[in-house]
Amino acid sequence: MSRFIDLFKGMLGAAPKKPEKVAEKVQQIMLLKYEDKDRYIKEKLHARDHHVVSHKWRNRRWAVLLAVNLLFVVSFWLDIQILEGSLTASRFVGFHLIDLNSALQVMLAHKHIIVNLVIGTFTVFLLWVLLGGRSFCSWVCPYHLLAEWAEALHLKLVEKKIVTDHEFHRATRTVFWLLFSLLAIITGYTVFETLSPTGILSRALIYGPGLALGWIALLLLFEIFYSRRAWCRYICPIGLTYGVVGSVSPTRVSYHVEHCFHEGDCRKVCLVPHVLEVTIKGRASDEVMGLGPDCTRCGLCIDVCPSGALRYEVKGLSKLL
Repeated sequence: MSRFIDLFKGMLGAAPKKPEKVAEKVQQIMLLKYEDKDRYIKEKLHARDHHVVSHKWRNRRWAVLLAVNLLFVVSFWLDIQILEGSLTASRFVGFHLIDLNSALQVMLAHKHIIVNLVIGTFTVFLLWVLLGGRSFCSWVCPYHLLAEWAEALHLKLVEKKIVTDHEFHRATRTVFWLLFSLLAIITGYTVFETLSPTGILSRALIYGPGLALGWIALLLLFEIFYSRRAWCRYICPIGLTYGVVGSVSPTRVSYHVEHCFHEGDCRKVCLVPHVLEVTIKGRASDEVMGLGPDCTRCGLCIDVCPSGALRYEVKGLSKLL
């Protein structure tokens, strides 16, 4: 329970901290790594020299994301009524699907529980409880894909020292979540939905582009030239909402300390590197640990890990994939 609370606090913006208690098995593993340092270094160098980043999970994720969003487009333009609406609210072969954060904003704006919205969110709720974490962000959200490409350009510019990256406190996202909720209550209007790049892009893909795409362009330029993945990291309340929902999910990215070389490549590619603090020497409290609810389940850390210390798993079962 203590671990769960710490992970939840981390999602809200609290700084990661060293574990108060470390399992005996973990102590033995770290002791063996220290006592047999030569073999450990040799294995580490061998793994890094022979590891080829396959981009397997990245490519699968991109394929799923594009397929989901294109299904909206195809269903609308061909009028085949498979997946109607947009990511904000839709209907899949008769089942109503409503984005959890959007439903929450609407009910706050109307100041009462709307039964139809609750029914519409039930299937979505179950889906993301099963998949866990912020998997919606990396596997479905169209802005996430654009921001990922913008991030690659940002990192190249940083490497060439053309720009510098500016970080904000992670609790900023929690403040924005509360702010958008408060605005909905006060104004009776879903202010966030007007600004949400997820909804804007989804509707633009399906119904055609509009002036709102200018807002998307400004966000991307801000992320390219000033702050890496600023919207997803520090502002968007959708990720926080889905993180809370997926906090009890059995599906997770797990970390196996015995196989880790602690080289840190995983943290360099991660959108939310605080979830990978356990990969730092001395930060793992158990032999196998889930990365927590703020993990987007994007798979980038799995692709880059040279030793297989990170992997997708279903809790209580063997390795998933």
